[in-house]
Amino acid sequence: MKRLLLSVLLLSVLAACGTTPTPEQEGAAVEERKPGATVERPPVKPADQGPSAKPLTSKPFAGSPLKDPNNILSKRSIYFDFDSNLVKDEYKPIVAAHARYLQQNGGAKVRIEGNADERGSREYNLALGQRRAEAVKQMMTLLGARSDQIETVSFGEEKPKCTAQEESCWSQNRRGDIVYQGE
Repeated sequence: MKRLLLSVLLLSVLAACGTTPTPEQEGAAVEERKPGATVERPPVKPADQGPSAKPLTSKPFAGSPLKDPNNILSKRSIYFDFDSNLVKDEYKPIVAAHARYLQQNGGAKVRIEGNADERGSREYNLALGQRRAEAVKQMMTLLGARSDQIETVSFGEEKPKCTAQEESCWSQNRRGDIVYQGE
C-alpha cells in the first residue's frame, strides 16, 4: 500500500513539474545579505508587539489550552478553496496560534492531516491533500515552530467530514486538520 501511495505521489509530482507556476505558486522574494551584516530594527513598544504578544486565551481554564473552547487553539481545521493549497487569510491566526504553542512547548508534536473533497481522481486528491498539509507546516515553521515537531500526511478524499454531494459539504472536506500527539 505504501509503495502504491509513494508511486502515485511521485507520478503526481512528475506531472506537476511540466506545468508553469502560477503567481500564487511562485516563491517569495529573497533579500541578499552579506555575512555578518546586522539588521536594523525599530524598538518594540508594548502596543506594537503584534500577534505573538497576544495571550493564547482570554479566560483561565483549568485544563489544557488545546481543549479550552474559548481558546483559538481548540480550532483545529484549516479550510481551503477548491483546487487550492493556499492558506486563506481567515485561518492564518489559527495557524499562528498553533505555531506559537509549539514554539512555547518544545516537546509538543502535531500531525497535519491534509484532506480533499471527492472530486478529482484518487491520486490527484492524495497529492492535493499533501500540498495542503505541507502549506500549513511551512507557515508554522516560518512562524517559529520547529519542523521536527510537525509531521504531515494526506488522506485525500478518504476522511470526509460530510458526504452529501453539494458545495456546502465539499467545502468542509477541503481542509488540513491539526492533531496533537497523544490526542
